Amino acid sequence: MLTCSLHEAIARYVEDGQTIALEGFTHLIPFAAGHEIIRQGRRDLHLVRMTPDLIYDQMIGMGCARALTFSWGGNPGVGSLHRLRDAVERSWPGPLAIHEHSHAGMAAAYTAGAARLPFAMLRGYIGNGLPAVNPQIQSVQCPYTGERIATVPAMNPDVTILHAQQADRDGNILLRGIIGAQKEAALAASKLIVTVEEVVDTLAAPMNAIVLPHWVVNAVVPVPAGAYPAYAQGYYERDNAFYLAWDDIARERDTFTAWMERHVLGTPDHAGFLRSLPVASRERSEA
Repeated sequence: MLTCSLHEAIARYVEDGQTIALEGFTHLIPFAAGHEIIRQGRRDLHLVRMTPDLIYDQMIGMGCARALTFSWGGNPGVGSLHRLRDAVERSWPGPLAIHEHSHAGMAAAYTAGAARLPFAMLRGYIGNGLPAVNPQIQSVQCPYTGERIATVPAMNPDVTILHAQQADRDGNILLRGIIGAQKEAALAASKLIVTVEEVVDTLAAPMNAIVLPHWVVNAVVPVPAGAYPAYAQGYYERDNAFYLAWDDIARERDTFTAWMERHVLGTPDHAGFLRSLPVASRERSEA
């Protein structure tokens, strides 16, 4: 386990052409890590995420991605991801292959990956159109009952990146609050990078929290407010105004590109990104 800067972690573990999962569910979304991938100019990535939102819109719009595997994509509570739509519908800034699943299908794929199984089975995809547009969704016949059961291929990212509240000095990771598929995505990956709000001497894990042991973690990166503009339970709230503003920022290519050049490419790190934002936004991230 390596404790290092975010620049060092991305430079060491994230390479062009890899399958990369940046997981988080409503909060603990690794925005800072996604921005660093953009700064370092990674290309041809297969992005995986149960619920891609603004950070994947930004990565896709900046030309990082060749493919997206997901189960829902949008600006939560606002509407479409305009850069994602532009890539799918008009191949800007390049063509984007998509593999759409249900939430249950994505969770099952990560779980199979974590167990090092070749595929997952689930009673799903019944009565919807996803199997018709996603050839990865297949089925098998149960040898005991004859029932047809849907299958999805296991998901084994080259690198999974998470944001968490805390790490201890040995590299054990604490995630608490609403949890999505972070644990499964972490255990399914070949490499795991975790950005954290802080490093502490001892983890105090409440009921239903997740502790990832240090031996599955390749790099721990202290990044305060690393999930902003999403929230980190116990540290800061979601900046809803940012999500609303993003709809106009990302709607047109020119305004999107100018914003990314100013606030991401034009800043050295996440602290610089936060300083580049209006004072009100910085205050919300520090609350």
